[in-house]
Amino acid sequence: MVEATQSAYAPALTSVIPWRRGRIARVLRRRSTIAFFMCLPLLTVIGGLVVYPALYAINLATLNKAMTKHIGFDNFAFLFTRETFWMVVSQSAIFALTAVFFKALIGLITAHLVNNLPAKGQRKWRGMLLVPWVMPLSLSTLGWWWMFDPTYSAFNWLLALFGIGKVAWLSDPYWARFSVILDNVWYGAPFFLIMYLAALRSVPTDLYEAASIDGANAWQKFVHITLPMMQSIISITVLFSLIVTFANFDIIWVMTQGGPRDMTHIFATWAFKLGIQSGDIPLGASVSLFMFPILGISAIFILRGVAKRSREMQ
Repeated sequence: MVEATQSAYAPALTSVIPWRRGRIARVLRRRSTIAFFMCLPLLTVIGGLVVYPALYAINLATLNKAMTKHIGFDNFAFLFTRETFWMVVSQSAIFALTAVFFKALIGLITAHLVNNLPAKGQRKWRGMLLVPWVMPLSLSTLGWWWMFDPTYSAFNWLLALFGIGKVAWLSDPYWARFSVILDNVWYGAPFFLIMYLAALRSVPTDLYEAASIDGANAWQKFVHITLPMMQSIISITVLFSLIVTFANFDIIWVMTQGGPRDMTHIFATWAFKLGIQSGDIPLGASVSLFMFPILGISAIFILRGVAKRSREMQ
């Protein structure tokens, strides 16, 4: 009787197994499945180097200074009561927004100038203008520190030639802010240049020819053709630069170490000072976590605008 039962179910089993194999084969042949497996090594690396440290930082932020017990959100509540914390928040916003604005503006202007050069001369100018971006940031910042040095400042030497007194570039809080922003703009503007130059190359020349026939001048072509066609790449580069600038550490630490009077500290440098130099790692982790909601909200608004413009163009 057992043999009869097995023989009765045998056709059903033989029909189910090929169906399952065929379904698995169809799934494996999908482009989305192939793309997932090809990205799996990268996703694993991101999970190990980004996701795990972020979760660990959240865990650290809920510990006391001795790291012996969880205290919830007490570290964040303590930061809200400190005047230095709010100064760091405002300084981070001023540093990031000002630097990104001037990097985008200089990159856009320079990209147009390079794009209008003859083809033979463009390669030379692109190579020279990319030098600040390809140099090691710490090395270039040391050069800027020497030019702003109170005793041997190259800028003060130039000012003295015109009879202008010395400027306390790194000793005065406001001049120190100007100095670190200028260094960041010098370093980051070439990134905008190369991205905007690539975007300009992708704008169809037929649009400019049609606008010329209609009598449009250079400014009208820029406003009504160039900017709309470049809006997506402008938004993406601004978002990327905003993230990198908010998390900047090298420029501030090499030039001012957050001084004078902590008035050039941003999130990264103040978190380092609290967590590593002062030995309060949970409090330093709490400071670093404040960047995530700010950058997350910025990313949502910028990417939503990019998606909306993409749907309108389709």
